[in-house]
Amino acid sequence: MRAPRPAPSPGDGGTVRSVAFGAHPIEVELLGKARHPRKPISRAQIETVVSRSVAGVGVVFALQALPVMVDQLQVRLPAVGVIGPVILAVALGFVVLATTFKVGIKTATGSVALIYLLALMAWPFLMRDPEQVLDGVPWLWFLCTVATSCAAIAFPLFWAAGYTLAIPVLYGVLRVTPSGGGADGLLASLDAVYAMLLGLVVLIIIAMLRQAAATVDAAQLNALDRYALAVRQHATESERVEVDSIVHDTVLATLLSAAGARNATAARLAAVMARNSLDRLEEAGSASVSDETVIPFEVLSRRIRDAAAAIASSFVVTEQDLGAATVPVHAAEALYSASVQAMVNSLEHAGTAGAAVARTLTMGPNARGGCTIEIADTGVGFDPALVPSERLGLRVSIQERVTSAGGSVAVHTGVGRGTRIVIDWPRPAGAADPLVGLFSPEELPVLPLADAAPTDAGPTA
Repeated sequence: MRAPRPAPSPGDGGTVRSVAFGAHPIEVELLGKARHPRKPISRAQIETVVSRSVAGVGVVFALQALPVMVDQLQVRLPAVGVIGPVILAVALGFVVLATTFKVGIKTATGSVALIYLLALMAWPFLMRDPEQVLDGVPWLWFLCTVATSCAAIAFPLFWAAGYTLAIPVLYGVLRVTPSGGGADGLLASLDAVYAMLLGLVVLIIIAMLRQAAATVDAAQLNALDRYALAVRQHATESERVEVDSIVHDTVLATLLSAAGARNATAARLAAVMARNSLDRLEEAGSASVSDETVIPFEVLSRRIRDAAAAIASSFVVTEQDLGAATVPVHAAEALYSASVQAMVNSLEHAGTAGAAVARTLTMGPNARGGCTIEIADTGVGFDPALVPSERLGLRVSIQERVTSAGGSVAVHTGVGRGTRIVIDWPRPAGAADPLVGLFSPEELPVLPLADAAPTDAGPTA
């Protein structure tokens, strides 16, 4: 369904009318064009944000470790003292590139975690003099949290947790050795606990974000599946309503005409009516409520006006300026058929022998950028409580037909009070459930059409 256009201003000749409506608005959404909603959060987005954050922090910490690493080159073996930091720097560079282009993120972060583990284990063996006490802390200390964060990204939760616990412990052991600075046990333990707690916090945050994103993804997939099922069910129901309407409007009339044929002319007329009924059934089978083709409302109003002129009992037609309003083809067909059915019912059932019945047809814009069609008469009206359930004219040919196209129908009637049918498209959002009663047309609430069918007393039969 196309989005409603703004309501016409008073200068456009349109008027805004207060009308009661009794249909529920849920079908309006189902008739709209299916769109893929934008995800507010997803697993892929979380992975991107986390990995880029770790890459940025890794670059900052690497720059912080650079001066310390340069100062400690003199106590390291000449070749490996340079090659090791270069390899680790290249691995961090791959992490930055991977997070930028969203390719190979787990491979790059996993490489950093493994290279750091190897560097930490090999640290004592790459010193010029392993017994010489290092002045300060090893420069690897500055990248400890970066390594555990990379492990949280690259490894499954169990292995990432093990890595986050093992690396600080390994660093604590290295810290008490001469090549690690010869710290006392308490200071080494505090450094290890600090690194462990920081790594676990990062791991928990990443795990929780992943879990939340996975839950959102699953919920959205489930919602889309339910939406698709609802759309299919709605399409099936719309097709049923259309076929029921055709059966009531044309097929039954054809059968009655054929049964009453007493001469060749009547038989030929019945045959033509049968062919027309088959054509309508075929068209209903090929039509789709998802068709987005629209036509000017002026075309629809002209068709309804011509139909009113062709009816034996004249209608006083009032047509307001509709401007550039449009309506989908499937909705236009439903509005036209429902309007004609309401006028025919008024002609057949609203009057009694010798009684003068005034009939009016009013068409105009509404506040939602759509249209309102009103068929009214001053006939005998009817009592909804006395309507037999097998009558389909109002319930199927008018109400369900309009509802399936995204509109709503309001009926105002009472015995001896006339009848007024208001067809509105599109359906207003938040329409309340109607009340049932017998009042004058000016006082009447909305009749709940889904629970009632017409009698032969008024135009809604």
